Amino acid sequence: MQTYRIARAARLLGVSDDTVRRWIDHGLLPVTDAVPAEIPGDALAARAVALAEEAKAADDLLSSARNRFIGIVTRVQIDGLMAQVDLQAGPHRVVSLMSAEAARELQLEVGSLATASVKATQVVVEVPKV
Repeated sequence: MQTYRIARAARLLGVSDDTVRRWIDHGLLPVTDAVPAEIPGDALAARAVALAEEAKAADDLLSSARNRFIGIVTRVQIDGLMAQVDLQAGPHRVVSLMSAEAARELQLEVGSLATASVKATQVVVEVPKV
């Protein structure tokens, strides 16, 4: 089974190293006997799912989209009829192209809280070379 060191686990979950250490101390994440500490991949995956469920439970919106990224708008670039909106959701940068009218109606500006919903028929999954 693949394991992850604390710093890598923190980056994958979009939290600080200290947060991961607190979760370990509170029994929310198990570690192996390795030194330095490593988190089993299946436990890290379960924690990621739990975090997503917590975020979903705090939301007051129902949607059929399963790929939702809650984050902060980091850029709004309006040019003519179109707008590009960048959203930082933890370690993920999500870019949306929309009409300038929609960006204005949503009152999107840097620092706004927003959710990107992705509904796609094709998703590419990659893994690192071993």
